[in-house]
Amino acid sequence: MPKSAIHRQTRETEVHLELELDGRGQADVDTGIPFLDHMLHLFTAHGYFDLSIKAVGDLQVDQHHTVEDIGICLGHAFREALAQRPKVKRYGEARVPMDEALAQVTVDLSNRPFLHLDVQLPPGGAGLDPQLLKEFWRAVSIHGGMTLHITVPYGENTHHILEAVFKAAGRALDAATLPEPRATGVPSTKGVL
Repeated sequence: MPKSAIHRQTRETEVHLELELDGRGQADVDTGIPFLDHMLHLFTAHGYFDLSIKAVGDLQVDQHHTVEDIGICLGHAFREALAQRPKVKRYGEARVPMDEALAQVTVDLSNRPFLHLDVQLPPGGAGLDPQLLKEFWRAVSIHGGMTLHITVPYGENTHHILEAVFKAAGRALDAATLPEPRATGVPSTKGVL
């Protein structure tokens, strides 16, 4: 089973993260940011990954370092796990509604990091600084070698918007990381990703 274990320690954070692609949607997550824990539980359940995270960060400063470093580690974990499974679908897409909000996430495991984020968050909201949504997914895409497009065409409630994004991301990554039994090599006409 494709698995990875990542440890990252800086002067600002320490993150231990384990990921199993072929999981059961089980999460054991403690980031110090309860709302982020909730989002990662949703991401894991909808992606059918098993994910364990223990993070300690300088939350007395703000959430930025912790959120970004968890994104870095999650990206590295996907890259490492996917190295054990070179024959994957590569592309994945999911649309998820959450009440009045709709999120669409499309991913290409291309080894060409790029993030397009088109999400308008209303003022106020959840227990996560909304500006950090971009920092988190940018870190995942860069360190995971993913082209990632996240779009929310409409939504009114910050919690609902973020929940739809994390659920859709889990489902899109699940689709992209599934084995492709017909593949004879790397899923690229170039022969390399």
